Amino acid sequence: MSGEREVRLEGVAKFYGDVLGVNRLDAAFAPGVSGLVGPNGAGKSTLLHLIAGLTRPSRGRVVVRGIAPGDYESLYRQVGYCPQHDGLPEALTGRRFLVGYLGVRGFSAGQALRLADRAIERSGLGDAAERRMGTYSKGMRQRVKLAWAIAHEPRVLLLDEPLSGLDPQARAEAIALFADFGAAGANVLISSHILHEVHAICDSVTFLRQGRIVAEGDLTGLEEDLTRAATPLLIRGRPAADIAAALFARGFAVEAHLLGDGDALLARVADADAFFLAFNELVVAEGWRIEAIGPADETVQAAYRRWVEEDAP
Repeated sequence: MSGEREVRLEGVAKFYGDVLGVNRLDAAFAPGVSGLVGPNGAGKSTLLHLIAGLTRPSRGRVVVRGIAPGDYESLYRQVGYCPQHDGLPEALTGRRFLVGYLGVRGFSAGQALRLADRAIERSGLGDAAERRMGTYSKGMRQRVKLAWAIAHEPRVLLLDEPLSGLDPQARAEAIALFADFGAAGANVLISSHILHEVHAICDSVTFLRQGRIVAEGDLTGLEEDLTRAATPLLIRGRPAADIAAALFARGFAVEAHLLGDGDALLARVADADAFFLAFNELVVAEGWRIEAIGPADETVQAAYRRWVEEDAP
């Protein structure tokens, strides 16, 4: 019954007044570790909020491991959420915070103490659990948020930028923790705008841009799909904007991005053979000054740029 272990979004849209959070999302996340990648404002946090039941979809429905939409009591038992930002009660120690949280969730005093101790150990919070959270560094605040998310041993773990503020050792420990949850059959969803982190952690990845899914699957497969669909080329020459316009007008380019100060162009061409046959004639006819042209580096990071990155303001 794999469907009962999935997290599914079916035609989901979320509007905040006139602002679109996510739009027409159809996705299914199987047990394991899945990544949500995109620039700030892509809709990653909104998607996690929808799955966690912190906000309701304007349209469509979210089904978490077979739980009926609207059954929030069952949902909250299954879901652990680590937010990007925190509002931790700074006068409490980490341990007191976790024990109190578990008590509110309905665990007995003995269960709460046991689960809190386990979460403290697994998150690497250690002796800091006995200090007031107002004294915590950014890394320790991140650790206590992770402990908070996993304390009740959820089957769905939602992590919004969970490695932010962690030193290299703590990052390695956190990544191992996420892998343990995924290997045990939990649905682990990690949002990030840093692709190489997701590449190191996740079994699959979903790319978001402007509230929509633009690609999904395993990273190797996505790169292969992109390579088959179009050839990435780096063209150094002026005027790059005119070159891009001409490539679109003649039907060669399916996507193009200007680089630097307008002296370079990253383009994807649908028919590389036809493009190279015609390009020399275009250069002569238009008087372009071309310094270099060749295949772009088809790395994971290059794929990320072409799928989801927006120009910096």
